[in-house]
Amino acid sequence: MTKEAILAFSQAKAEPVWLQDRRQAAYDAIDQLPLPTIERVKFHRWAIMDNTIAEDETVANVPDFTALGDNPKLVQVGKQTVLEQLPAELIEQGVVFTDLPTALETIPEVVEKHFGTALSFDEDKFAAHHTAFFNSAAVLYIPDNVEVDQPVEGIFLQDRASSTAFNKHVLIIAGRNTKFSYLERFETIGEGDAKASANITVEVIAQAGSQIKFSAIDRLGDNVTTYISRRARIGNDASVDWAIGVMNEGNVVADFDSDLIGNGSHANLKVVAASSGRQVQGVDTRVTNYGNNSVGHILQHGVILERGTLTFNGIGHIIKGAKGADAQQESRVLMLSDKARSDANPILLIDENEVTAGHAASIGQVDPEDMYYLMSRGIDKETAERLVIRGFLGAVITEIPVASVREEMIAELDKKLDKR
Repeated sequence: MTKEAILAFSQAKAEPVWLQDRRQAAYDAIDQLPLPTIERVKFHRWAIMDNTIAEDETVANVPDFTALGDNPKLVQVGKQTVLEQLPAELIEQGVVFTDLPTALETIPEVVEKHFGTALSFDEDKFAAHHTAFFNSAAVLYIPDNVEVDQPVEGIFLQDRASSTAFNKHVLIIAGRNTKFSYLERFETIGEGDAKASANITVEVIAQAGSQIKFSAIDRLGDNVTTYISRRARIGNDASVDWAIGVMNEGNVVADFDSDLIGNGSHANLKVVAASSGRQVQGVDTRVTNYGNNSVGHILQHGVILERGTLTFNGIGHIIKGAKGADAQQESRVLMLSDKARSDANPILLIDENEVTAGHAASIGQVDPEDMYYLMSRGIDKETAERLVIRGFLGAVITEIPVASVREEMIAELDKKLDKR
């Protein structure tokens, strides 16, 4: 793939000059930048950077829209947008939830101002590759002082029959003093045996006073090798509460970062993950405190089955000058097989006095006392084990705002358990 081909793709999409130039600069930077640092995860030979961008994609599998409900939502299958649903009252208030080409026509200045501010293309090799080669995108914009009562849902589906790279960019811009819940799903659907790569970036811009509840379920299939970066830039007195379920079937590196830029900013990250078969999943969760009295908490719980591998890296970094900052983290892993492998690595980097910080980490098997208690009440071993696991992961599952999606996550976990 050449720079000329990338430029031709960008021009064919009628992207503005600033984005064409950004793609070109990112392409030039790929070979000069290092891979991201993900401790104790050997992903360097994974086939993530697919250097194609312009090939056509035929959608063989389309979801059933009748079961999706009437809340605000955007559905994309591969590179194609197949459903946009936004109530008239939100449109009247200036809310935008659409694909990138439409957003560039509707709110061009807003997109140009914020695109790439949470994750710059020159941060590492994967970020540069993504910026050069992303082939589809979505933009959610909530203007100042708007509150959305219903969850806003982004559904991004990878077609198992397609080998096209799943290089998705999602840009979420929360104006000042906004309040809303956002639910995101990355999922493989349909039948087929095509292998694909995914290099996904989700940027969340939380401006002053905004409150975002961000829930996500990742269920990409065993045919997809994935790198996904979710990054939030959080302003004064703004907050982002994350609840993320990492339930993929293939090899995945997930990088979840919150930059607490503003004074009084908050980030609360809750992550659950389940690894099974021979898959490798590395979850790197970071909070960086820049602002005074900023608060960042990380809670990670994981379950490993069969020969799966799961690594949790929790990083809390308090920057010099962040007086009164608070950085706390907890990572715990439950192993259900003697052949499973896990690491839970707590890392604290403290460059300031007058702060609060702490961490905890553990790896173990199901508590035999819990099992004994449940089985003594007439519950069989398999059901008792499921109840223990659900309780262990419940801290995140209960944070998801849509009951049907909570049930989906539990069903996905049960599906993994049934494969043993």
